[in-house]
Amino acid sequence: MADDRDPAPWDAGDDDNDEPFRFPPGFDPSDLGAMLEHVLGETARNPELADLMRSMGVDPDDPNTKAAMQAQLRTFMQAQQSPTGAQELAVETARRHVMTTEGNDVHDAGADRAIADAVQVATLWLDEQTTLSAPSWRAVGLSRAEWVEATMPRWFDLVEPVSEGVTAATSAALRKQMGELGPGAFGDAAPPGLPPGFDPAQMLEQWAPMLGNLSRQMFAAQLGQAVGTLAAEVVTGTEVGLPITEPGIVALLPGNVHEMSESLEIDEPQVRLYLAVREAARVRLFSEVPWLGPQLLAAVSDYARNITIDTDAIESALTSVDPSDPEALRAALQGNLFTPSPTPAQQVALGRLETFLALAEGWVDHVTERATARHLPQSAALAETIRRRRVGGAAERTFAGLVGLELRPRRLRDAANLWAALEDAGGAALRDGRWAHPDLAPTGADLDDPIGYVERATGRADEPGTEGALGADLDSVLKGILEEAERSGTPKGGPSGVSQDEPRRPEGDDEPGPPTDEGGDDAP
Repeated sequence: MADDRDPAPWDAGDDDNDEPFRFPPGFDPSDLGAMLEHVLGETARNPELADLMRSMGVDPDDPNTKAAMQAQLRTFMQAQQSPTGAQELAVETARRHVMTTEGNDVHDAGADRAIADAVQVATLWLDEQTTLSAPSWRAVGLSRAEWVEATMPRWFDLVEPVSEGVTAATSAALRKQMGELGPGAFGDAAPPGLPPGFDPAQMLEQWAPMLGNLSRQMFAAQLGQAVGTLAAEVVTGTEVGLPITEPGIVALLPGNVHEMSESLEIDEPQVRLYLAVREAARVRLFSEVPWLGPQLLAAVSDYARNITIDTDAIESALTSVDPSDPEALRAALQGNLFTPSPTPAQQVALGRLETFLALAEGWVDHVTERATARHLPQSAALAETIRRRRVGGAAERTFAGLVGLELRPRRLRDAANLWAALEDAGGAALRDGRWAHPDLAPTGADLDDPIGYVERATGRADEPGTEGALGADLDSVLKGILEEAERSGTPKGGPSGVSQDEPRRPEGDDEPGPPTDEGGDDAP
Protein backbone atom coordinates (compact mmCIF):
# COMPACT_ATOMS: atom_id res chain seq x y z
CA MET A 1 0.00 0.00 0.00
CA ALA A 2 1.45 3.33 -1.05
CA ASP A 3 2.23 5.91 1.58
CA ASP A 4 0.16 8.97 0.68
CA ARG A 5 1.64 11.15 3.40
CA ASP A 6 3.36 14.38 2.42
CA PRO A 7 7.10 13.92 2.25
CA ALA A 8 9.13 15.39 5.08
CA PRO A 9 11.23 18.45 4.19
CA TRP A 10 14.39 16.33 4.34
CA ASP A 11 12.93 13.51 2.22
CA ALA A 12 15.10 14.21 -0.84
CA GLY A 13 14.85 10.79 -2.48
CA ASP A 14 15.28 7.06 -1.97
CA ASP A 15 17.54 5.74 0.75
CA ASP A 16 19.89 4.41 -1.93
CA ASN A 17 20.47 7.89 -3.27
CA ASP A 18 23.85 9.19 -2.21
CA GLU A 19 23.19 12.75 -3.40
CA PRO A 20 23.86 15.37 -0.71
CA PHE A 21 20.97 16.77 1.32
CA ARG A 22 18.65 19.22 -0.47
CA PHE A 23 15.33 20.74 0.52
CA PRO A 24 12.56 19.75 -1.91
CA PRO A 25 11.64 22.24 -4.67
CA GLY A 26 9.38 25.03 -3.51
CA PHE A 27 10.19 24.59 0.20
CA ASP A 28 11.31 27.79 1.92
CA PRO A 29 13.79 26.82 4.67
CA SER A 30 13.37 30.22 6.32
CA ASP A 31 9.67 29.48 6.85
CA LEU A 32 10.09 28.06 10.34
CA GLY A 33 6.36 28.08 10.87
CA ALA A 34 5.56 25.78 7.95
CA MET A 35 8.37 23.41 8.89
CA LEU A 36 7.38 23.07 12.54
CA GLU A 37 3.69 22.68 11.73
CA HIS A 38 4.65 19.85 9.38
CA VAL A 39 6.94 18.25 11.96
CA LEU A 40 4.19 18.27 14.59
CA GLY A 41 1.95 16.32 12.26
CA GLU A 42 4.73 13.93 11.24
CA THR A 43 5.65 13.27 14.85
CA ALA A 44 2.12 12.29 15.78
CA ARG A 45 2.10 9.72 12.92
CA ASN A 46 5.58 8.35 13.60
CA PRO A 47 5.60 6.01 16.65
CA GLU A 48 9.36 6.31 17.20
CA LEU A 49 9.35 10.11 17.17
CA ALA A 50 6.20 10.19 19.29
CA ASP A 51 7.80 7.97 21.93
CA LEU A 52 10.91 10.13 21.87
CA MET A 53 8.87 13.29 22.52
CA ARG A 54 6.91 11.58 25.30
CA SER A 55 10.19 10.62 26.98
CA MET A 56 11.00 14.38 26.99
CA GLY A 57 7.67 15.15 28.64
CA VAL A 58 5.88 16.29 25.47
CA ASP A 59 2.87 14.36 24.20
CA PRO A 60 2.29 15.15 20.51
CA ASP A 61 -1.19 13.63 20.71
CA ASP A 62 -2.29 15.95 23.53
CA PRO A 63 -4.45 18.78 22.10
CA ASN A 64 -3.37 21.15 24.89
CA THR A 65 0.29 20.49 24.13
CA LYS A 66 -0.27 21.14 20.44
CA ALA A 67 -2.19 24.34 21.19
CA ALA A 68 0.53 25.64 23.53
CA MET A 69 3.33 24.89 21.05
CA GLN A 70 1.42 26.46 18.19
CA ALA A 71 0.63 29.56 20.29
CA GLN A 72 4.31 30.01 21.13
CA LEU A 73 5.15 29.45 17.48
CA ARG A 74 2.66 32.11 16.36
CA THR A 75 4.09 34.60 18.86
CA PHE A 76 7.59 33.98 17.57
CA MET A 77 6.56 34.13 13.90
CA GLN A 78 4.59 37.35 14.38
CA ALA A 79 7.63 38.95 16.01
CA GLN A 80 9.83 37.61 13.22
CA GLN A 81 7.62 38.93 10.42
CA SER A 82 6.84 42.37 11.89
CA PRO A 83 9.29 45.25 11.22
CA THR A 84 9.06 46.13 14.92
CA GLY A 85 8.59 42.55 16.07
CA ALA A 86 11.78 42.28 18.13
CA GLN A 87 10.94 45.48 20.01
CA GLU A 88 7.38 44.31 20.63
CA LEU A 89 8.74 41.01 21.96
CA ALA A 90 11.08 42.92 24.31
CA VAL A 91 8.18 45.02 25.62
CA GLU A 92 5.97 41.96 26.15
CA THR A 93 8.77 40.10 27.94
CA ALA A 94 9.44 43.08 30.21
CA ARG A 95 5.76 43.56 31.03
CA ARG A 96 5.37 39.86 31.79
CA HIS A 97 8.43 39.96 34.07
CA VAL A 98 7.06 42.99 35.93
CA MET A 99 3.64 41.44 36.44
CA THR A 100 5.12 38.11 37.54
CA THR A 101 7.67 39.45 40.02
CA GLU A 102 6.14 42.71 41.24
CA GLY A 103 2.43 42.56 40.47
CA ASN A 104 0.15 45.36 39.34
CA ASP A 105 1.12 48.83 40.60
CA VAL A 106 -1.51 50.84 38.74
CA HIS A 107 -2.12 54.08 40.64
CA ASP A 108 -5.16 56.28 41.02
CA ALA A 109 -5.89 59.87 40.04
CA GLY A 110 -4.87 61.05 43.50
CA ALA A 111 -1.30 59.87 42.90
CA ASP A 112 -1.21 61.74 39.59
CA ARG A 113 -2.35 64.95 41.30
CA ALA A 114 0.26 64.53 44.04
CA ILE A 115 3.00 64.15 41.42
CA ALA A 116 1.77 67.17 39.44
CA ASP A 117 1.75 69.29 42.62
CA ALA A 118 5.25 68.10 43.56
CA VAL A 119 6.65 68.92 40.13
CA GLN A 120 5.03 72.36 40.26
CA VAL A 121 6.74 73.12 43.57
CA ALA A 122 10.01 71.61 42.34
CA THR A 123 9.95 73.90 39.30
CA LEU A 124 9.56 76.98 41.50
CA TRP A 125 12.44 75.92 43.75
CA LEU A 126 14.68 75.26 40.75
CA ASP A 127 13.85 78.67 39.24
CA GLU A 128 15.58 80.19 42.26
CA GLN A 129 18.74 78.13 41.85
CA THR A 130 19.52 77.98 38.14
CA THR A 131 19.63 80.33 35.17
CA LEU A 132 18.50 77.53 32.85
CA SER A 133 14.92 78.19 31.86
CA ALA A 134 12.15 75.75 32.71
CA PRO A 135 10.97 73.94 29.56
CA SER A 136 7.38 73.16 28.70
CA TRP A 137 6.89 70.19 30.96
CA ARG A 138 4.22 67.64 31.79
CA ALA A 139 4.18 65.73 35.05
CA VAL A 140 3.10 62.10 34.78
CA GLY A 141 2.84 59.11 37.07
CA LEU A 142 3.88 55.86 35.44
CA SER A 143 3.29 52.30 36.49
CA ARG A 144 6.22 49.95 36.00
CA ALA A 145 4.66 48.52 32.84
CA GLU A 146 4.01 52.03 31.49
CA TRP A 147 7.64 52.97 32.15
CA VAL A 148 8.70 49.91 30.14
CA GLU A 149 6.56 51.00 27.18
CA ALA A 150 7.70 54.62 27.42
CA THR A 151 11.42 53.85 27.47
CA MET A 152 11.81 50.67 25.40
CA PRO A 153 12.28 52.45 22.02
CA ARG A 154 15.36 54.20 23.39
CA TRP A 155 16.69 51.05 25.04
CA PHE A 156 16.27 49.17 21.80
CA ASP A 157 18.21 51.80 19.84
CA LEU A 158 21.04 51.67 22.37
CA VAL A 159 21.56 47.90 22.27
CA GLU A 160 20.79 47.25 18.60
CA PRO A 161 24.50 47.30 17.57
CA VAL A 162 25.18 44.61 20.17
CA SER A 163 22.24 42.54 18.95
CA GLU A 164 23.65 42.53 15.42
CA GLY A 165 27.08 41.51 16.70
CA VAL A 166 25.69 38.70 18.83
CA THR A 167 23.60 37.44 15.91
CA ALA A 168 26.63 37.29 13.63
CA ALA A 169 28.82 35.64 16.28
CA THR A 170 26.17 33.03 17.17
CA SER A 171 25.64 32.13 13.52
CA ALA A 172 29.41 31.83 13.02
CA ALA A 173 29.72 29.53 16.04
CA LEU A 174 26.90 27.30 14.80
CA ARG A 175 28.42 27.13 11.32
CA LYS A 176 31.76 26.13 12.81
CA GLN A 177 30.25 23.34 14.88
CA MET A 178 28.09 22.03 12.04
CA GLY A 179 31.00 22.26 9.62
CA GLU A 180 33.10 20.04 11.86
CA LEU A 181 30.40 17.36 11.70
CA GLY A 182 30.39 17.09 7.91
CA PRO A 183 28.38 14.68 5.71
CA GLY A 184 27.42 11.38 7.27
CA ALA A 185 28.07 12.76 10.75
CA PHE A 186 25.25 10.68 12.26
CA GLY A 187 26.43 7.40 10.75
CA ASP A 188 24.13 4.49 11.56
CA ALA A 189 22.51 6.52 14.36
CA ALA A 190 20.86 9.00 12.01
CA PRO A 191 17.30 10.00 13.00
CA PRO A 192 14.55 8.25 11.00
CA GLY A 193 13.95 9.84 7.63
CA LEU A 194 17.38 11.40 7.10
CA PRO A 195 18.95 10.35 3.79
CA PRO A 196 22.48 8.92 3.55
CA GLY A 197 25.13 11.58 3.30
CA PHE A 198 23.03 14.11 5.18
CA ASP A 199 25.17 17.26 5.65
CA PRO A 200 24.18 19.34 8.74
CA ALA A 201 26.40 22.23 7.60
CA GLN A 202 24.56 22.53 4.30
CA MET A 203 21.23 22.47 6.08
CA LEU A 204 22.45 25.23 8.41
CA GLU A 205 23.36 27.45 5.47
CA GLN A 206 19.86 27.08 4.06
CA TRP A 207 18.40 27.88 7.46
CA ALA A 208 20.66 30.91 7.99
CA PRO A 209 17.87 33.54 7.66
CA MET A 210 15.73 31.72 10.20
CA LEU A 211 18.65 31.35 12.64
CA GLY A 212 19.43 35.06 12.34
CA ASN A 213 15.86 35.90 13.26
CA LEU A 214 15.95 33.43 16.13
CA SER A 215 19.10 35.05 17.55
CA ARG A 216 17.55 38.53 17.35
CA GLN A 217 14.44 37.32 19.13
CA MET A 218 16.56 35.77 21.88
CA PHE A 219 18.43 39.04 22.40
CA ALA A 220 15.16 40.97 22.40
CA ALA A 221 13.85 38.64 25.11
CA GLN A 222 17.03 39.22 27.11
CA LEU A 223 16.60 42.99 26.73
CA GLY A 224 13.00 42.70 27.90
CA GLN A 225 14.05 40.73 30.96
CA ALA A 226 16.68 43.35 31.85
CA VAL A 227 14.38 46.36 31.37
CA GLY A 228 11.64 44.60 33.32
CA THR A 229 14.05 44.13 36.22
CA LEU A 230 15.05 47.78 35.99
CA ALA A 231 11.39 48.89 36.04
CA ALA A 232 11.00 47.35 39.48
CA GLU A 233 13.67 49.65 40.93
CA VAL A 234 13.71 53.05 39.20
CA VAL A 235 11.74 55.81 40.92
CA THR A 236 11.81 58.44 38.16
CA GLY A 237 11.73 58.40 34.38
CA THR A 238 15.41 59.22 33.76
CA GLU A 239 17.01 57.99 36.97
CA VAL A 240 19.58 56.05 34.92
CA GLY A 241 21.04 59.41 33.82
CA LEU A 242 20.12 59.10 30.13
CA PRO A 243 17.29 60.88 28.25
CA ILE A 244 15.19 57.76 27.69
CA THR A 245 11.75 59.41 28.02
CA GLU A 246 10.06 61.90 25.74
CA PRO A 247 11.36 65.51 26.03
CA GLY A 248 9.60 67.58 28.68
CA ILE A 249 8.13 64.59 30.52
CA VAL A 250 8.78 64.71 34.29
CA ALA A 251 7.85 61.18 35.32
CA LEU A 252 7.74 59.48 38.71
CA LEU A 253 6.77 55.87 39.44
CA PRO A 254 4.36 56.10 42.42
CA GLY A 255 4.59 52.43 43.32
CA ASN A 256 8.38 52.48 43.59
CA VAL A 257 8.35 55.87 45.34
CA HIS A 258 6.04 54.42 47.99
CA GLU A 259 8.34 51.46 48.51
CA MET A 260 11.36 53.76 48.86
CA SER A 261 9.51 55.87 51.42
CA GLU A 262 8.63 52.83 53.50
CA SER A 263 12.17 51.41 53.38
CA LEU A 264 13.68 54.75 54.47
CA GLU A 265 10.98 55.46 57.05
CA ILE A 266 10.64 58.99 55.65
CA ASP A 267 7.22 60.47 54.93
CA GLU A 268 6.17 59.89 51.35
CA PRO A 269 5.34 63.52 50.41
CA GLN A 270 8.91 64.54 51.31
CA VAL A 271 10.41 61.68 49.30
CA ARG A 272 8.13 62.48 46.36
CA LEU A 273 9.05 66.16 46.42
CA TYR A 274 12.78 65.47 46.61
CA LEU A 275 12.61 63.07 43.67
CA ALA A 276 10.48 65.55 41.72
CA VAL A 277 13.21 68.18 42.15
CA ARG A 278 15.87 65.77 40.87
CA GLU A 279 13.84 64.65 37.89
CA ALA A 280 12.73 68.17 37.00
CA ALA A 281 16.35 69.36 37.21
CA ARG A 282 17.53 66.58 34.86
CA VAL A 283 14.69 67.18 32.40
CA ARG A 284 15.50 70.91 32.45
CA LEU A 285 19.18 70.21 31.81
CA PHE A 286 18.50 67.91 28.85
CA SER A 287 16.03 70.42 27.42
CA GLU A 288 18.12 73.57 27.79
CA VAL A 289 21.45 71.93 26.85
CA PRO A 290 20.43 70.34 23.54
CA TRP A 291 23.85 68.86 22.81
CA LEU A 292 24.13 66.93 26.10
CA GLY A 293 21.55 64.16 25.59
CA PRO A 294 22.74 63.24 22.07
CA GLN A 295 26.35 63.17 23.30
CA LEU A 296 25.45 60.75 26.10
CA LEU A 297 23.49 58.46 23.81
CA ALA A 298 26.18 58.63 21.11
CA ALA A 299 28.83 57.59 23.64
CA VAL A 300 26.77 54.53 24.65
CA SER A 301 26.12 53.65 20.99
CA ASP A 302 29.80 54.06 20.09
CA TYR A 303 30.77 51.76 22.94
CA ALA A 304 28.23 49.16 21.83
CA ARG A 305 29.12 49.48 18.14
CA ASN A 306 32.79 48.77 18.79
CA ILE A 307 32.19 45.88 21.15
CA THR A 308 34.05 42.63 20.56
CA ILE A 309 31.93 39.52 20.89
CA ASP A 310 33.62 36.64 22.70
CA THR A 311 33.05 33.91 20.11
CA ASP A 312 34.88 31.32 22.21
CA ALA A 313 32.45 31.85 25.09
CA ILE A 314 29.46 31.64 22.75
CA GLU A 315 30.81 28.45 21.16
CA SER A 316 31.35 26.94 24.61
CA ALA A 317 27.80 27.91 25.64
CA LEU A 318 26.32 26.33 22.53
CA THR A 319 28.06 23.01 23.23
CA SER A 320 27.04 22.86 26.89
CA VAL A 321 23.28 23.40 26.67
CA ASP A 322 20.31 21.84 24.95
CA PRO A 323 19.78 23.91 21.76
CA SER A 324 16.06 23.14 21.90
CA ASP A 325 15.76 25.04 25.20
CA PRO A 326 15.86 28.80 24.43
CA GLU A 327 15.76 29.75 28.12
CA ALA A 328 18.79 27.59 28.92
CA LEU A 329 20.65 28.97 25.91
CA ARG A 330 19.89 32.57 26.88
CA ALA A 331 21.04 31.94 30.43
CA ALA A 332 24.29 30.37 29.19
CA LEU A 333 25.01 33.28 26.87
CA GLN A 334 24.19 35.99 29.39
CA GLY A 335 27.31 37.37 30.98
CA ASN A 336 29.59 35.55 28.50
CA LEU A 337 29.06 37.62 25.38
CA PHE A 338 31.83 40.18 25.60
CA THR A 339 35.58 40.06 25.75
CA PRO A 340 36.93 41.25 29.13
CA SER A 341 39.15 44.03 27.74
CA PRO A 342 37.58 47.01 25.92
CA THR A 343 38.99 47.99 22.56
CA PRO A 344 40.79 51.36 22.10
CA ALA A 345 37.66 52.79 20.46
CA GLN A 346 35.58 51.62 23.42
CA GLN A 347 38.00 53.19 25.88
CA VAL A 348 37.59 56.55 24.14
CA ALA A 349 33.79 56.21 24.17
CA LEU A 350 33.85 55.12 27.81
CA GLY A 351 35.93 58.14 28.81
CA ARG A 352 33.47 60.50 27.10
CA LEU A 353 30.50 58.75 28.65
CA GLU A 354 31.89 58.79 32.19
CA THR A 355 32.78 62.49 31.93
CA PHE A 356 29.38 63.54 30.54
CA LEU A 357 27.52 61.39 33.06
CA ALA A 358 29.55 62.82 35.92
CA LEU A 359 29.00 66.40 34.74
CA ALA A 360 25.24 65.94 34.27
CA GLU A 361 24.60 64.01 37.48
CA GLY A 362 27.02 66.22 39.43
CA TRP A 363 25.08 69.29 38.31
CA VAL A 364 21.77 67.63 39.22
CA ASP A 365 23.14 66.69 42.65
CA HIS A 366 24.43 70.20 43.32
CA VAL A 367 21.33 72.06 42.14
CA THR A 368 19.01 69.66 43.96
CA GLU A 369 20.96 70.13 47.19
CA ARG A 370 20.70 73.92 46.81
CA ALA A 371 16.97 73.75 46.06
CA THR A 372 15.96 71.35 48.84
CA ALA A 373 18.31 72.01 51.78
CA ARG A 374 16.16 74.82 53.23
CA HIS A 375 12.83 73.11 52.59
CA LEU A 376 13.19 69.36 53.24
CA PRO A 377 14.56 68.19 56.61
CA GLN A 378 15.65 64.84 55.14
CA SER A 379 17.26 66.15 51.95
CA ALA A 380 20.76 65.05 53.01
CA ALA A 381 19.48 61.57 53.84
CA LEU A 382 17.78 61.28 50.47
CA ALA A 383 20.88 62.54 48.66
CA GLU A 384 22.96 59.84 50.31
CA THR A 385 20.38 57.21 49.37
CA ILE A 386 20.49 58.27 45.72
CA ARG A 387 24.29 58.17 45.73
CA ARG A 388 24.33 54.63 47.09
CA ARG A 389 21.66 53.44 44.65
CA ARG A 390 24.05 54.23 41.81
CA VAL A 391 26.68 51.78 43.04
CA GLY A 392 25.93 48.29 41.77
CA GLY A 393 22.33 49.31 41.15
CA ALA A 394 19.87 48.04 38.57
CA ALA A 395 21.05 50.43 35.83
CA GLU A 396 24.66 49.33 36.19
CA ARG A 397 23.70 45.65 36.15
CA THR A 398 21.46 46.16 33.11
CA PHE A 399 24.15 47.77 30.99
CA ALA A 400 26.80 45.33 32.17
CA GLY A 401 24.69 42.40 30.97
CA LEU A 402 23.49 43.93 27.69
CA VAL A 403 26.40 46.06 26.54
CA GLY A 404 29.28 44.99 28.78
CA LEU A 405 29.35 48.55 30.15
CA GLU A 406 29.45 49.81 33.74
CA LEU A 407 27.10 52.77 33.57
CA ARG A 408 28.47 54.63 36.57
CA PRO A 409 29.50 58.31 36.86
CA ARG A 410 32.79 57.46 38.57
CA ARG A 411 33.82 61.09 39.00
CA LEU A 412 30.48 62.43 40.12
CA ARG A 413 31.79 63.93 43.36
CA ASP A 414 34.61 65.70 41.50
CA ALA A 415 32.04 67.13 39.10
CA ALA A 416 29.71 68.28 41.90
CA ASN A 417 32.64 70.01 43.63
CA LEU A 418 33.59 71.72 40.38
CA TRP A 419 30.07 73.08 39.86
CA ALA A 420 30.05 74.32 43.47
CA ALA A 421 33.42 76.05 42.97
CA LEU A 422 32.16 77.74 39.79
CA GLU A 423 29.08 79.01 41.62
CA ASP A 424 31.20 80.31 44.48
CA ALA A 425 33.47 82.15 42.03
CA GLY A 426 30.82 83.67 39.77
CA GLY A 427 27.33 82.67 40.85
CA ALA A 428 24.79 80.50 39.09
CA ALA A 429 25.29 82.45 35.85
CA LEU A 430 28.95 81.40 35.58
CA ARG A 431 28.14 77.84 36.61
CA ASP A 432 25.26 77.29 34.18
CA GLY A 433 26.88 79.30 31.41
CA ARG A 434 29.45 76.54 30.95
CA TRP A 435 26.69 74.40 29.39
CA ALA A 436 26.28 76.86 26.52
CA HIS A 437 28.63 74.92 24.23
CA PRO A 438 30.53 71.62 24.42
CA ASP A 439 33.81 73.52 24.14
CA LEU A 440 32.99 75.47 27.32
CA ALA A 441 31.96 72.47 29.41
CA PRO A 442 34.54 70.89 31.71
CA THR A 443 36.53 67.93 30.43
CA GLY A 444 37.97 64.95 32.25
CA ALA A 445 41.24 66.86 32.64
CA ASP A 446 39.35 69.80 34.17
CA LEU A 447 37.94 67.49 36.84
CA ASP A 448 41.57 66.80 37.78
CA ASP A 449 42.33 70.53 38.01
CA PRO A 450 39.19 72.38 39.18
CA ILE A 451 41.17 75.41 40.35
CA GLY A 452 42.74 75.90 36.94
CA TYR A 453 39.38 75.47 35.23
CA VAL A 454 37.67 78.05 37.43
CA GLU A 455 40.56 80.48 36.88
CA ARG A 456 40.11 80.14 33.13
CA ALA A 457 36.33 80.40 33.37
CA THR A 458 36.53 83.63 35.38
CA GLY A 459 39.31 85.11 33.22
CA ARG A 460 41.58 85.47 36.24
CA ALA A 461 44.18 82.94 35.12
CA ASP A 462 46.27 85.61 33.37
CA GLU A 463 45.94 88.29 36.05
CA PRO A 464 49.25 88.70 37.92
CA GLY A 465 49.08 88.01 41.62
CA THR A 466 45.66 86.34 41.55
CA GLU A 467 46.66 82.71 41.18
CA GLY A 468 47.49 82.14 44.83
CA ALA A 469 44.48 84.01 46.20
CA LEU A 470 42.01 82.28 43.91
CA GLY A 471 43.60 78.91 44.55
CA ALA A 472 43.36 79.46 48.31
CA ASP A 473 39.73 80.55 48.00
CA LEU A 474 38.82 77.47 45.97
CA ASP A 475 40.75 75.20 48.28
CA SER A 476 38.69 76.60 51.12
CA VAL A 477 35.45 76.08 49.18
CA LEU A 478 36.28 72.49 48.27
CA LYS A 479 37.38 71.73 51.83
CA GLY A 480 34.08 73.06 53.14
CA ILE A 481 32.13 70.94 50.65
CA LEU A 482 33.94 67.78 51.71
CA GLU A 483 33.52 68.56 55.41
CA GLU A 484 29.81 69.15 54.90
CA ALA A 485 29.52 65.80 53.10
CA GLU A 486 31.20 64.07 56.03
CA ARG A 487 28.89 65.76 58.54
CA SER A 488 25.76 64.81 56.59
CA GLY A 489 25.86 61.24 57.96
CA THR A 490 24.44 58.12 56.35
CA PRO A 491 20.96 56.65 55.83
CA LYS A 492 18.92 55.26 58.68
CA GLY A 493 19.38 51.54 58.89
CA GLY A 494 22.55 51.59 56.74
CA PRO A 495 22.83 52.53 53.06
CA SER A 496 19.10 52.95 52.46
CA GLY A 497 18.42 56.11 54.49
CA VAL A 498 19.61 58.71 57.00
CA SER A 499 18.22 59.90 60.29
CA GLN A 500 19.16 63.55 60.73
CA ASP A 501 17.59 63.58 64.18
CA GLU A 502 19.99 61.09 65.74
CA PRO A 503 22.66 62.68 67.94
CA ARG A 504 26.23 62.57 66.77
CA ARG A 505 28.41 59.99 68.52
CA PRO A 506 31.05 61.55 70.75
CA GLU A 507 34.69 61.20 69.89
CA GLY A 508 36.36 58.13 71.29
CA ASP A 509 33.19 56.04 71.25
CA ASP A 510 34.03 52.47 70.40
CA GLU A 511 30.81 51.91 68.44
CA PRO A 512 31.38 51.55 64.68
CA GLY A 513 30.87 54.75 62.74
CA PRO A 514 28.80 55.32 59.60
CA PRO A 515 29.74 53.55 56.38
CA THR A 516 32.62 55.09 54.48
CA ASP A 517 32.77 55.95 50.81
CA GLU A 518 34.48 52.71 49.91
CA GLY A 519 32.69 51.27 46.90
CA GLY A 520 30.94 54.59 46.28
CA ASP A 521 30.65 56.48 43.05
CA ASP A 522 34.37 57.26 43.07
CA ALA A 523 35.37 53.63 43.48
CA PRO A 524 37.15 52.04 40.52
